[in-house]
Amino acid sequence: MEWWVYMLLFFGGLSALLLTGLPVAFAFVLVNVIGAYIFWGGEIGLTQLILSIDSSVSTFVLVPVPMFILMGTVMFHSGVAFKMIDVLDQWLGRIAGRLAILAVAAGALFATLTGVAMGSVAMLGSTLAPDMERRGYAKSMSLGPILASGSLAIMIPPSALAVILAGLGKFSIGKLLVGIIVPGLLLALVYLAYIVVRCSLQPSLAPAYHVSPTPLPPRIRDTVRFVMPPISVVVVVIGTIFLGMATPTEAAAIGALLTFLLALAYGRLSWAVIKKAVGSATSLSVMVLIILTGSAAFGQLLSFSGVTPALTQLAVNLPVEPIVVLILMQVVVVFLGMFIEQTSIVMVTIPIFMPIVAAMGWDPVWFGAIMMLNLELATISPPFGLSLFVMKGIASPDTTMADLYQAALPFVGLNFLVMGLMIGFPPLVLWLPGLMQ
Repeated sequence: MEWWVYMLLFFGGLSALLLTGLPVAFAFVLVNVIGAYIFWGGEIGLTQLILSIDSSVSTFVLVPVPMFILMGTVMFHSGVAFKMIDVLDQWLGRIAGRLAILAVAAGALFATLTGVAMGSVAMLGSTLAPDMERRGYAKSMSLGPILASGSLAIMIPPSALAVILAGLGKFSIGKLLVGIIVPGLLLALVYLAYIVVRCSLQPSLAPAYHVSPTPLPPRIRDTVRFVMPPISVVVVVIGTIFLGMATPTEAAAIGALLTFLLALAYGRLSWAVIKKAVGSATSLSVMVLIILTGSAAFGQLLSFSGVTPALTQLAVNLPVEPIVVLILMQVVVVFLGMFIEQTSIVMVTIPIFMPIVAAMGWDPVWFGAIMMLNLELATISPPFGLSLFVMKGIASPDTTMADLYQAALPFVGLNFLVMGLMIGFPPLVLWLPGLMQ
């Protein structure tokens, strides 16, 4: 059969299984079992599939995934992250769109602590959204900033998804973690600028309200006590990677230990918190690693059947500029992001995309950072971005999916703007990794 027939069978079968509601991990496994039996010689193929699954997870480079997730769950369940909202609130005056700006600022800080978009959305939505509604904020200016700021967890390190993407793509995890810092911060600044400008032009979206001023000494004291220590943990993790003092795996382990010590220092590390944090981190990590094993074998089947080499050759020989190929690849990711979650998108696309990246001579760190921004976009992309459904579950009962779509679309546009800057100016991504030891 032709390679495109195999591709239709593989992706058609996977899509059909996902539409039935079967979990992503099991859908991958079922397609892999059938494919291995057919292409790899029956029972011998199944043995090879088991060996492939074992080798895909028995690797040192994936250890940061559960460590980064554990850092986030400890911060979340210990309540350390919630105190940061109060401190940030003290520093904001009567600026236009005050609570919307608070949402983005808190989201950027939580991004460095949790690394999980939906967790940040749930946290900010449950704490800030009711206050915004009570103060007369329009839904577009209350729901939108929370959705957008929560998704910053993917673009601001430490990011478990960055580890998965770089590990599967077989390029430097440390450089990708460092490479997404500038684009992530730029995205947060673009969000803030949009909110300030729009609320200044349309004050009715975010009505002003009286704010009791907080004296400077308490603000400084609370910042030093409740903001600086958690941020210092992240600085240690990223700094040791940047300076070449530790591998991403070692840095992630140090970060997890420091997070436990921090929660202990705040008096928030109880046995109940440990059970919840470790339990949540374990379930999330197992889910991610099961999907990863399925994707690794899926990528091998695509290569063995000739799909990957044929697609690579097709992309290289297209009578268009390489930038058009890059844009088409990102369009595919945007489309997938409307229907499936980010880890699954990485598993489906990276085995196909990375040979094209190599053939085109693109820097994999630059391409990976663009992919990360696109995956961040996937969390708020209508109609099925997962953060939209998380927000629907915690928003007021009169909130409709149409309200959420309307609130998310301006921030989707801002994501495309920053993505265009990353494509047009690669140093935005590559400058910091180029300074690494």
